[in-house]
Amino acid sequence: MDTMTLWTYSLIAGVVVILIVAALLIMLITAARRVDKHAAEIWTAGKHIAGNTVSIWMLNTTNKVAGDILETAVSIDKRAAAIDDKLAMLANVLGAKR
Repeated sequence: MDTMTLWTYSLIAGVVVILIVAALLIMLITAARRVDKHAAEIWTAGKHIAGNTVSIWMLNTTNKVAGDILETAVSIDKRAAAIDDKLAMLANVLGAKR
């Protein structure tokens, strides 16, 4: 085999390798862009989920406040009942004096 043929085969092999590497690089870039696109969609979905569920962490505080309100309402009910009983007793006493 002469030198010119060897150089021609080497050049053809180099071009084939370069074309294969270029094709693989294009496929890699395409895959990276797809991953980036899907990651952006996941990020957007995550932000929507966070926006829709932001108040859930406040439920514990809401439950505590509701319990405090219930305790206060029960206390008010007991005091109102005591006042009602005293007024009823006073009405009985005043009614008996007449």
